[in-house]
Amino acid sequence: MAEQGVDKGRRRFLTVSTAIVGGVGGVFAAVPFVKSWTPSAKAQMAGAPVLADISKLEMNQRLTTQWRGKPIWIIKRPQEALDALKSLNDRLRDPDSANLEQQPAYAQNAYRSIRPEILVLEGVCTHLGCAPMHYPQMVPQGFDAEWKGGFYCPCHQSRFDSAGRVYQGVPAPTNLRVPPYHFLSDDLIEIGVNPPEQGAAA
Repeated sequence: MAEQGVDKGRRRFLTVSTAIVGGVGGVFAAVPFVKSWTPSAKAQMAGAPVLADISKLEMNQRLTTQWRGKPIWIIKRPQEALDALKSLNDRLRDPDSANLEQQPAYAQNAYRSIRPEILVLEGVCTHLGCAPMHYPQMVPQGFDAEWKGGFYCPCHQSRFDSAGRVYQGVPAPTNLRVPPYHFLSDDLIEIGVNPPEQGAAA
């Protein structure tokens, strides 16, 4: 009999309102938890892996992220640039990437990459640490009349081809460094970690 005096519409309203408020509160409570999965700036400086989404990367475009406090460049190269690499070998200081400290073993190939078209480099000149400029166009430049694309450091005129290999006769002593990395999927790269079959990060 006591139930006859209860306003069922009001009870339903209060039940739904409580559920909504509880759900919103749960979302706000979860945000700090989910954000805790992202490495802090301090952790990234110390070498924590970072993820890079290349799903929107266009041809000759450069995506920049950071790992261990250094800029990491991810560049999508056209077939024309890949085909030109071999023709430059006679002009390069280390065309075969023989200096093993400059790239992991899985990037010691003609393209210095896991996938030929996707280049991953530290964007730091190996001379004095300046930031080279990206000149992907295969057209004559003021610093090289036979330019086939690549990187030019304006600080002291060092030049690197589109695989980051250093030219002869410039101040930079070695090729641009390739960091450890691997593909988690076609569009997602993890920088700072070698492919599973290669072991831990360098």
